[in-house]
Amino acid sequence: MKVTPTRIPDVLIIEPKVFGDDRGFFFESFNQKAFNEAVGQDITFVQDNHSKSAKNVLRGMHYQISPKAQGKLVRVVQGEVFDVAVDLRKESKTYGQWVGEILSAENKKQLWIPPGFAHGFLTLSETAEFFYKTTDYYSPEHERCIAWNDSTIGVDWKLIATPVLSPKDKIGLNFIDQ
Repeated sequence: MKVTPTRIPDVLIIEPKVFGDDRGFFFESFNQKAFNEAVGQDITFVQDNHSKSAKNVLRGMHYQISPKAQGKLVRVVQGEVFDVAVDLRKESKTYGQWVGEILSAENKKQLWIPPGFAHGFLTLSETAEFFYKTTDYYSPEHERCIAWNDSTIGVDWKLIATPVLSPKDKIGLNFIDQ
């Protein structure tokens, strides 16, 4: 697998080695030992999630606060999304900065988003199925949401239409109010 740091070095793009021919393809989507070596620490995943979204659905920016902060290993198994991570670690040099990457079933890229980051994505294709592993269980009382269009963070979503939002995402808080 190929591992590439983003502008926020703790957020990693992971590209598997794909073996393909006229029958189709095979790739190892996760290997605990190789993943831990790539991130430089022992990570344990406890939950897998799978969602499906229609075109222009924007989910995010979600995170969980300590002691239930979640790291996420995300990938797309059908379609294409623009995936975004925002650094919420106050002691970090990249606090308040964001990175984005196109993830698709075609490019098979994954994004490692450590605990302490908000996460969201915009569906670019007609539909997208999004799969992710988490390092802690979902905890509604620890869940938070930053406004997807917060001007302090300034994510460039490259929107071509008004995004479709959940009621929760419509009332996300401003970054400075977190």
